[in-house]
Amino acid sequence: MTIEAAIHDKAIQFCGDAVEMCAAAGSGHPTTAMSISHITAVLTHHAMRWVPSEPWHPGSDRLVLSEGHAVPAVYAALADLGAVVGKDGSEFKLTRDHLLTLRDTDSVLDGHPNPAEGMPFFDAATGSLGQGLSVAAGVALAALKDELDRKVYCILGDGEAREGQVTEALDFIIDHNITNVLPIFNCNGYGQADATSSQQSPERMVAKLQAIGFTVLDIDGHDPMTIVEAIDSFKAGPEQPMAIVARTIKGWGSPCLQGHGWHGKVATGTQLEQVREELGLTSMKLTSTISGDAALRIEPPASTPEELFGPEKMPTLSEAMNSIDKGLVLKSGKFATRKAFGMALRMLARNDKRVWALDADTRNSTFTQDFLAESEATDRFAECKIAEQNMISVAAGLAAAEKVPFCASFSKFLTRAYDQIEMAIISRANIKIVGSHSGISLAADGPSQMSLPDMAWFRSFTTAKTEDGEPLCWLLQPSDAYAAYGLTMAMAEHNGPCLLRTHRPDVEHLYDDNTVFNLGLFEVLTEGRDLLIVSAGYMVHECNRAIDLLDKAGIDATLVDLYSIPFDEDALLDLANANGGNILVVEDNFGAAIGSAVADACTASGDPFTIEQMHVRKIPKSSRSEDDVLAQCGLDAASIAKKAGSMVGVAVRS
Repeated sequence: MTIEAAIHDKAIQFCGDAVEMCAAAGSGHPTTAMSISHITAVLTHHAMRWVPSEPWHPGSDRLVLSEGHAVPAVYAALADLGAVVGKDGSEFKLTRDHLLTLRDTDSVLDGHPNPAEGMPFFDAATGSLGQGLSVAAGVALAALKDELDRKVYCILGDGEAREGQVTEALDFIIDHNITNVLPIFNCNGYGQADATSSQQSPERMVAKLQAIGFTVLDIDGHDPMTIVEAIDSFKAGPEQPMAIVARTIKGWGSPCLQGHGWHGKVATGTQLEQVREELGLTSMKLTSTISGDAALRIEPPASTPEELFGPEKMPTLSEAMNSIDKGLVLKSGKFATRKAFGMALRMLARNDKRVWALDADTRNSTFTQDFLAESEATDRFAECKIAEQNMISVAAGLAAAEKVPFCASFSKFLTRAYDQIEMAIISRANIKIVGSHSGISLAADGPSQMSLPDMAWFRSFTTAKTEDGEPLCWLLQPSDAYAAYGLTMAMAEHNGPCLLRTHRPDVEHLYDDNTVFNLGLFEVLTEGRDLLIVSAGYMVHECNRAIDLLDKAGIDATLVDLYSIPFDEDALLDLANANGGNILVVEDNFGAAIGSAVADACTASGDPFTIEQMHVRKIPKSSRSEDDVLAQCGLDAASIAKKAGSMVGVAVRS
């Protein structure tokens, strides 16, 4: 059998398997899977260099399926090859019998691919459209910098090409000249509700890609030899980034499934029988008249990256500052948390080759620019420009390549990438997110630049756990430079998603080099017996000022810097009980965040507590100073002291 016939044969088999497995599941997207059947066959059975028995091999070529709903075709290919799937010591070879477990609770075959659920062939969970090309770019960029001969393929739908992140990813690929990633646009002409827009037609797609700077091959996505030749030209090493626009048919091989109205629907009963017959006729037409030896082959990976490990010990903040002759800056007594994060990132650049830094055109504000001060680390910095969605997904790709990516922007701007962050968390990607200029202490720039709902959103991920019992994400808010430095180091050491929230103003030191910061803990700054005040980040300093006012009023308060969520709930509630069960939570963002986390702990304990929450309760406006905006929002020291006094029946005067 010739290559042409063999690919047709595999494609028809994958179409049939996709139809059958979706019918067994009662849901799925068989027609989209059928449209990529030939592309899948060429990639998995001929073009990609990989080992089916070791799909996690670090040197293997990779496939990112951005249109994740088409995954039945890839599952069928993996089953045909007996690829290993599973996790946690329960790996096994996938067979065609397993395909009928698609979407079952106990199956590794999720409705959309997810490596965290036992599908190591993939690098990231997909299904939320428009994100896969950014992930593929991250995997490919890591390979380029590692001088690893790895090719990365990404299949996207024509409908999802409308997503702005796809353009962000294409620009990023051109910016960084990532020539080892191949976007393959599956242009089958249909979305979910209707035909795709003419703006996503093959002709327009070719023109747009060429205008961006790609070499574009416009091909028939069901012509085996055309696909092989196109991919071979990519494997030969293009001088500039290359893309394929593949014209395909949704429901290829079975005319009764083609046209509008079949997206997300499965064939059953007599329709299923008709599909089987039509696929049989297609097979007879395309494979029976071509004879010869089978020529499909899978080559092993070309090379393997060097395995990297983190350092055994990192310098303290004082040691770090002294090493660049800035010890006097620290001794001044004030330093912004964003600057301390930058210093920690610089030390990681110097000492840990796993660490990468990404930014979205804000590096002189987030202080990721310090990473670039280490000349040996410049190749591990990726400027993503004003494209936070792409930045997060690129970071997920880097994490899949065993890197430890820190991606930073203003906290407010990260809200644009919430979907991408959630998909990275679903993938269990080891990404570190740093939001600068957090909360209302930004003051003068006004509410369009303030991150106010982000704490509640990120906090929601801390309420669920991974299979290992870890929070899906750690939420960290340092209150001073030492905390920011220490927590950055803790993030780098932890294997899993973390958010670090820094702020702009220079603040006084609360700690020193001897303070150890660990995920899940907190610090007690003052100890009292009347009231427990809980805060984090910039507001710890305002609460400290409120403590002075309370002292003058004869109120003995405990102040806790709750820099981590989750936290040691039992230890915190012990402190609350030692303070008469009175808890005041203070934060400079909208509610449902720290206060809700503390309230949940109180409720779960079953003990009686009195809890009050102070947080931003309106949309702020610009103010000339931090003090002004705090007063505007009722979160200044005087307001905090007044609220605390009311809880213990004492009037406090400012």
